Amino acid sequence: MASSTTGTNLAEKDLGSRLFQFALIADTHVNERDGESSSPYLANARANERARFVFAEIAQLDPQPEFVMHLGDLVHPVPELPSFEPAVDRFKAISAGMRCPLYLIPGNHDVGDKRVEWMPAATVTSEHVLKYRRLFGPDYYAFEVSGCRFFALDAQLFNSGLPEEGEQRDWIERELAATKGQRTFVFLHYPPYVTDRHEPGTYDNVDEPGRSWLLGLIEQYRPEALFAGHVHNFWYDRIGSAAMYLLPATSFLRHDYTEFYRVAPQGEYGRDDTGKFGYFLVDVHERGHVARCVRTHGAVLAEGASLPPPSRRLPAIHTRTNFHAPVGVDLRHPWAELTEIAATGGVQEFERKLARNDYPLLAMWEMGVRKLRVPIQDWLDRRVRARMRLLRGIGHEFLVYGYGLPSSDALEALDDAPDLVNAFEIVLPRARMRQSFPELARLRARSNARIYLSKLRMHEDAKFDGSKFSHFINHGFVAAEHEQLCELLDDTTARGAIDGVTFRVARREQPSAAMETLAMLGEELGIGVVAHVRLAGESPADAYVDDHANACRVAETVLAAFCHPMVSAYFDTFMDVDRGYFPRNGFIDRRYDPRPTSRVYANLHAAVAGRTIEAVRTAGEAGDAVRIVRVDGGFVALLLPSSPIDRVWLAPIGGMLADLPRSARLVDLESGQDHVVALAVDAGREAARLGGIAAPEWPALLYLQEGPGA
Repeated sequence: MASSTTGTNLAEKDLGSRLFQFALIADTHVNERDGESSSPYLANARANERARFVFAEIAQLDPQPEFVMHLGDLVHPVPELPSFEPAVDRFKAISAGMRCPLYLIPGNHDVGDKRVEWMPAATVTSEHVLKYRRLFGPDYYAFEVSGCRFFALDAQLFNSGLPEEGEQRDWIERELAATKGQRTFVFLHYPPYVTDRHEPGTYDNVDEPGRSWLLGLIEQYRPEALFAGHVHNFWYDRIGSAAMYLLPATSFLRHDYTEFYRVAPQGEYGRDDTGKFGYFLVDVHERGHVARCVRTHGAVLAEGASLPPPSRRLPAIHTRTNFHAPVGVDLRHPWAELTEIAATGGVQEFERKLARNDYPLLAMWEMGVRKLRVPIQDWLDRRVRARMRLLRGIGHEFLVYGYGLPSSDALEALDDAPDLVNAFEIVLPRARMRQSFPELARLRARSNARIYLSKLRMHEDAKFDGSKFSHFINHGFVAAEHEQLCELLDDTTARGAIDGVTFRVARREQPSAAMETLAMLGEELGIGVVAHVRLAGESPADAYVDDHANACRVAETVLAAFCHPMVSAYFDTFMDVDRGYFPRNGFIDRRYDPRPTSRVYANLHAAVAGRTIEAVRTAGEAGDAVRIVRVDGGFVALLLPSSPIDRVWLAPIGGMLADLPRSARLVDLESGQDHVVALAVDAGREAARLGGIAAPEWPALLYLQEGPGA
């Protein structure tokens, strides 16, 4: 009976125990009245209600964060407008319900824009700064929590030439020098840069020479992280050893960046793309931190209204803390792409700006996925390889694949990053495998990575009826090719050349049965196994765009992978393939927003984190609906409903359950909600009916009998 321990608690890993949490909000753009704005966009008129929702949601958190930091653009009217102070009053009323300290720093809407010749908006002045200080308090300062020092800066002062700029500069230099060696964090509105530290000055970043001065301080004093707002989109980078996070807004999207998408923008030409709205929760641990985006989807709360009591939910997952994620994803689409953002007027008119799309990264972190399968062209691209190195520090693992033996350029890249690749997957026709073993052995020794061999399926592997032919590439062994594999592995050079082989799990195959077969085959042959689990079908014209069916396939595959840890599995796509061949939905859509499959993947990991899982066996005549496993000595059923399910088939465990409780836990893997349900067991103890809530429509876990580790 195969089993797997899915990982240990975060406190037992390199981060150490969690010390405290804080929240980050950016760009609320509160107006003087609800439902109105000086902006021509309707999204801006919703800003107050969206800000009210975020403050109310944070106020419901239990336990409460140590503090909330707002990264600027508190209000939308600028200081010279008569509506500015009424908007300030409205902001204070909206945020008045906070149950923890609320810290603020100014944005360009609060004290004026940075000083550049081409921006018609009023720039920062001493008068505006004084008004901000009168209404909100200091615009730069420091405070301390649990031995960590936090610095809040007024980024609008950089390069301003105002007396306040020099005062802030002298202050922060003294403060950082005095706290050298202490854990520090930096907050500001304008980010130093968006994509590259050498990018030209734009509306979105700090200009020179202030940028180099700031980056020099960060590299010298090495704060743990820097957080900025202003851009209303998510980006991640590192400045030396410091993590840099650019936050989304709660109010509206800076919609010039919807150039990233390959589909039409959402509301108001992208400005009301609510999937991108949110705030951050940051967990500070003994060694390091975890920054997590909480998407709000543009939720609103009217004045005088209140949120319903929070329901019991699974804890959020993150790649940084999801130490055992046995199933990875294939990054078929560009995931670190640079896009030229068109100069459409507005805040960018005289040149296009180059920006990297980091929304795939955000979605991967939200899933908690660690293993990434990338084509060798990513490995050969120095810029993308640098991003791979960055992600390795978060916990991602890379399998690099390609057809044929690696080129000399690929081998030279090994010298640049010898520890970046966990495994290589080499695709070859059967006729070339034996002669390639010596080269594969050298690659294995040089890279210190695992080597997996995948079979390119040629004409002789197809079953043709004489009426059709195929131009479509298909690779991976199948379980029925047992004799071929035995013959291949009988070659004495094979064992020194490869660590395992790659199998293809077709869409028509049941994942749990396929994974069990591959695990037994790998154990028999003494090799490692990679499984490509297809979300696509076998015909390039068939579309698999049913999110519900995909969610069930994902849940079953992940649970089977926990039960059979020697099988390293990958889903065949991360992002939707909505054009071209083999169309299918993935984990994110073409706007980079998570699909239900993403949430099911994340919640299943959250539900079983740190627990030991053992397979029982497939569920008898209800095999398409239920999988039962042993978790920490108890029994858990994975429900995979093709329609709402109210009966759980118990035949797989028969008399193993001495007693069944009258109630049990039911975890909805799409929503993450954790319910208590009633159980009514039939006389033959072969089935149990659920009661107390609506029958689950999405994959769910039913804890029939919880073990001591629950």
